[in-house]
Amino acid sequence: MKFNNKIEEFESIGNNHIGTSKETPMRNDAFKLSKEDKIDIIKDDVRHILETLGLDLDDDSLRGTPLRVAKMFVNETFGGLDPDKKPKASTFENKYKYAEMLVEKNIAVYSTCEHHLLPIVGKAHIAYISNGTVIGLSKMNRIVDYFAKRPQVQERLTIQIVKELQKVLNTNDVACIIDAKHLCVNSRGIRDIESSTVTSEFGGKFKEKETRREFLDYIKLKTQF
Repeated sequence: MKFNNKIEEFESIGNNHIGTSKETPMRNDAFKLSKEDKIDIIKDDVRHILETLGLDLDDDSLRGTPLRVAKMFVNETFGGLDPDKKPKASTFENKYKYAEMLVEKNIAVYSTCEHHLLPIVGKAHIAYISNGTVIGLSKMNRIVDYFAKRPQVQERLTIQIVKELQKVLNTNDVACIIDAKHLCVNSRGIRDIESSTVTSEFGGKFKEKETRREFLDYIKLKTQF
C-alpha cells in the first residue's frame, strides 16, 4: 500500500509539474565519473530502452542513435549540470555612470522538463539596475543558457538566473521573466498546443510597483532592425 501511495505521489508531482527545491537536485557523487564514462553508460541505457521498445538497432538509421543521444545528453542538453561550463561572468566598472534600468529581452530558452524529459522552449527577459558594475550583454545570454541546460522546472530556472546575476553584479536589483512552452503539456497529456507558462522573479527595486511596470513596458516594445 505504501509503495502504491508513493507511485501516486510521484505521478501527481510530475503530471502537475511541481518543483520540490530551489536548487537543482544533485547527488554528492555527481562528478565522480568522467564525461566519457557517463557517455558510455548512457549509451548502453539508451540502447536498452530502444530494444525494449522493439526497435532493430542493426538498422543503419538506428545503429548510431544510442551514442548520439548519450553525447547529446552529456555535452549539450544537460551540459549545464557541469560546473566547469559555468560562464565566467566578468563585470566592469560602470564608468559612464549609467544609472537606469538595463533590459536584455527575448533571450532564447531551450531547456528540458525534469518530469518527462521533454523540451521547454521560450524567451527570457532580464533586467538589472547597476550598483557600480555592469556585465557584458552576451554573458546574460550565457547565464540563461547554462541554467537552462539541465533537467528543470521553469520556476527554479527563473530563480537561479536572478540569484546568479545578483551574485555577479553585487546587487539585489535584478529581475527575470520567462515565457515558455512545455512540450510535456503541448504534445502529451492535455495536448494544449496554444498554452505557455510565464514565471517571474523580482529582486530589490523591482519589487516596487513603478520599477516593475517600467520593466514590463520595456518588454512590450517592438524591437526594430
